[in-house]
Amino acid sequence: MNLVQTPSSIPGETVSGDAQARPRRVRGLVNEVMESLAASIREGVIKPGDKLPTESEIVARFDVSRTVVREAISRLQANRLVETRHGVGTFALAPAQDNGNFRIADVDFATIADVIALLELRISLETEAAGLAAQRRTESNLKAMQAMLDAFVAAIEGDSDALPSDFQFHMEIARATGNRHFADLMNYLGTMIIPRARVNTPNSAPEGRLAYLRRVHSEHENIYTAIHNQDTDAARAAMRTHLANSKDRLKKSQSEII
Repeated sequence: MNLVQTPSSIPGETVSGDAQARPRRVRGLVNEVMESLAASIREGVIKPGDKLPTESEIVARFDVSRTVVREAISRLQANRLVETRHGVGTFALAPAQDNGNFRIADVDFATIADVIALLELRISLETEAAGLAAQRRTESNLKAMQAMLDAFVAAIEGDSDALPSDFQFHMEIARATGNRHFADLMNYLGTMIIPRARVNTPNSAPEGRLAYLRRVHSEHENIYTAIHNQDTDAARAAMRTHLANSKDRLKKSQSEII
């Protein structure tokens, strides 16, 4: 399947120079892959219902990492251009017409204030989701959450910002509620809801990138422990603390341009 190429060439992921440029470069690669796939869908090269190329095929075509491809697919999901059917693949959707219905797209993340506003929505949504997950979680839910915690650690030790595993951890909590609407809304929002997908908070953190991400992981572990123990109040409190801390960390980065 041929894909529409964006005007600029898509380079490989080898990075040289100042390390602080790396996250911004990765975000640029994500945007290029996403825009090429989106153009293919909008222009009918990939038709509604068509299965997208596999992750491995996209990695080879654009010469990028799997992390870049997963983030690009997550953004396409957030823009309702694709849907992923677990165990089957990712399929194109018909581009939505603007009918005035509620939607959140890339344009809605133009400023740090926009990202903070979405975090406030998440605090309301995910605090209750954590409480319900503590009441209803299954052993399968717990294993899925633990797998994402492990993946997060592996990613940050491997010099990644761990966006896919971060998002999937929150998604597994939404699934553990047993209420599909929580998971549907999280899937709609996609990894754009993770602040560091838009703002380079890890590298601007006073304690440094790795310590910053380890602190995020510790907050995730607190949420997991409360859900594991079926402590509803503790789960809500841990999730609220985690997202409130994200909001505070983001406010400290307001001088940085997204």
